[in-house]
Amino acid sequence: MKDMKKIGLITVALIFISAMAYSQKFGFIDSEYILSNIPSYKAAQDQLDRYSEQWQKEIEEKYDEIEKLYKDFQAEKVLLTDEMRKKREEEIINREKEVKELQKQYFGREGELFQKREELIKPVQDEVYNAVKEIAAEGGYAAIYDSSAGPTLIYTDPKYDKSDEVLKKLGYKN
Repeated sequence: MKDMKKIGLITVALIFISAMAYSQKFGFIDSEYILSNIPSYKAAQDQLDRYSEQWQKEIEEKYDEIEKLYKDFQAEKVLLTDEMRKKREEEIINREKEVKELQKQYFGREGELFQKREELIKPVQDEVYNAVKEIAAEGGYAAIYDSSAGPTLIYTDPKYDKSDEVLKKLGYKN
């Protein structure tokens, strides 16, 4: 009976070990920590901050000019003819439109800040991604998560992608 128990424990241990050998490995990184320790990233971020501050200052100065125009207009409004009043109102409105357009040019979705970020930050992020990809391949990781801003999947081994199987199961061709 004792020998049977021993054989059973050995069998369970072997099954457990072989199951672990075939299980997938997962890892995680903290990208904020990594990036904060890369001097070129910090330099790029500082440069972006300088651009942003410079452009923001320019926009604020233009809004201050518009504010002064508006206050002057309010003070002189009673002395102006209808035609002069309309002309000044149009000038103020046009200047506001110009500043809003400039703001969009600098800070919009495809604005200069976005383009500068792509130019300065993306190469560093690509370097980090490639390092993660190499570590995953060398270590046999199926997936690597980024823990810096909640659990975000940063790398997956394509051999574990089951998307086509799901499509097939649903009756769709891939």
